[in-house]
Amino acid sequence: MIPRTARTVLGLFTVAVLASACSLSGGDTGGSASSEQQEPTLTLVTHDSFVVPQEVLDAFHRQSGITLKILKSGDAGALTNKLVLTKGNPIGDVAYGVDNTFASRALGEGVFQSYTSPEADRGPQRYAVDTQHRLSAVDVGDVCVNVDTGYFAAKGIPAPTSYDELAEPQYKDLMVAESPATASPGLAFLLGTIAKYGENGWQDYWNRLKANGLKIDSGWEEAYTKDFSGSSGKGPRPIVVSYASSPAAELGEDGKPRTKALLDTCFRQVEYAGVLTGSKHVPEAQKVVDFLLSQQFQTTVAANMYVYPTRTGVELPAGWANAAPLPTASATMPADKIQAGREKWIGAWRSLMGA
Repeated sequence: MIPRTARTVLGLFTVAVLASACSLSGGDTGGSASSEQQEPTLTLVTHDSFVVPQEVLDAFHRQSGITLKILKSGDAGALTNKLVLTKGNPIGDVAYGVDNTFASRALGEGVFQSYTSPEADRGPQRYAVDTQHRLSAVDVGDVCVNVDTGYFAAKGIPAPTSYDELAEPQYKDLMVAESPATASPGLAFLLGTIAKYGENGWQDYWNRLKANGLKIDSGWEEAYTKDFSGSSGKGPRPIVVSYASSPAAELGEDGKPRTKALLDTCFRQVEYAGVLTGSKHVPEAQKVVDFLLSQQFQTTVAANMYVYPTRTGVELPAGWANAAPLPTASATMPADKIQAGREKWIGAWRSLMGA
């Protein structure tokens, strides 16, 4: 199994749920106007990696009477762009997957409306980015450098452990990363290096990585599943930019991970949900946000999307404590600073890397 595989699936699909007769007050399952009013269909706009067990959606339908139509719209950046471009005529009622690297743009464009979920004080409030409570934190998916531990053991050389070591000659031509212009983890890694080396030092660091043979791919799937030696693709490079949770998907027959996240290279990535401005079903849309923060949904995110739940007290899958512990000291950056510098930094990175 490969982390966050659903990022490659695009398109629109409807979650069709059959409710029992007892759940319908009138017992009429036809297409009457009253039935439509009783059971609204809402569109949840998500990133490509959205996965939830059908039985969990079925239970939500029975509890709420709401049918969810899921519209997958690319990664965090593509999703945010689409929401901004369609804000005058929104393509859904709720959006999930805008992360902290793009949240300030969506908020600045008025994409989301205020709503404080009763579930928000059970953990998500720790990651609040907006005093108007327009976004609620659903999951944490820190981006970190991962290494193929078996590769380095076989070569008899120590695996790198820090940013600086990645640029050392013994790791020449061994690393692959994603472009920050086209991939969310690539942007998170760039922001991590800016947080580490500062405005005056990050370009020098990237020059060192470039001189050391760093390969840049357009997206996570190509980098992780094709170029990285520690994944199913068994590529040629044993160092990759991925997620802190990725080793949980690379367990050997002995139950131990074949890869390792370098926790000193992590950048905190938080994904949010909110009610879209212009939704015609605001009370129902608020229930969808409640659902995404609920124990019922939060218990599914680690096993299905390889991210960490924001809700406290949610048990992680067996083995995660050793294979994929949540980093405790990941780099962060204020949302307004990201908004102010993102395009400038990406432009400078393009010029530096010739990308």
